[in-house]
Amino acid sequence: MRDIIKAIASDIKTSKHVVIFTGAGISVESGIPAYRGEKGLWNKYDPNIYANITYFLQDPSYYWNFFREVRYPMLKKVKPNKAHLALAELETVGNLKTVITQNIDGLHQDAGSSSVIELHGTTRTIYCLNCSQEYSMDEVFSMLEAQIPPLCSECKGKLRPAVVFFGESLNSQILRLAFEEAENCDFLLAVGSSLVVHPAADIPRMAKQRGAFLAIINIEKTPLDTTADYVINDEAGKILPQIVQSLKDD
Repeated sequence: MRDIIKAIASDIKTSKHVVIFTGAGISVESGIPAYRGEKGLWNKYDPNIYANITYFLQDPSYYWNFFREVRYPMLKKVKPNKAHLALAELETVGNLKTVITQNIDGLHQDAGSSSVIELHGTTRTIYCLNCSQEYSMDEVFSMLEAQIPPLCSECKGKLRPAVVFFGESLNSQILRLAFEEAENCDFLLAVGSSLVVHPAADIPRMAKQRGAFLAIINIEKTPLDTTADYVINDEAGKILPQIVQSLKDD
């Protein structure tokens, strides 16, 4: 394990364009449950109701009750963990250019990462479907004390979170930026992602196909393990600080 950590650190140090790709696993270590799996949120909350755009547009009250009772309290409670903080520090000790994340919790920004591409949007921004007025989570949570679903204070239009619901395509511009990073990078580190959700999972694959080093840190095996240069099946919060420290020591 120690030799692999040193090798990853060494390759990051000599790389000119490092990209990090993160999935739900990194946020699980902060206390945010994954969506899938034995303890996933979707075992308790049907995604076809709570996370489907068609259902949301028909009756948004289900989502907003979920937001009020589950999502908002969770996001107000959690903090960036050692993995998030290590990636933020990697900007100063390595050549990290961008974090590409499948997560919608904003913890990378809280940790101090300055360049983050959010493939699936963010829960932290909510906007009006009619006039595009934006609101913070705190503002909307206050609205929910008075009425569900919340309505825009400017035009009384319906509000929605700036996330990608089931049934929606990823933002084409954001996806293009992510794939450009994959094309340009010479080292991609995938952290806490099962690498099975597409098109996001195609980003690390493209980076490897274009000649970049590919390292994977994930508790469980992924479909790209056999083609990756390095694979570590362990917690990101345990491994990433060691990689950063190894970079500092060299």
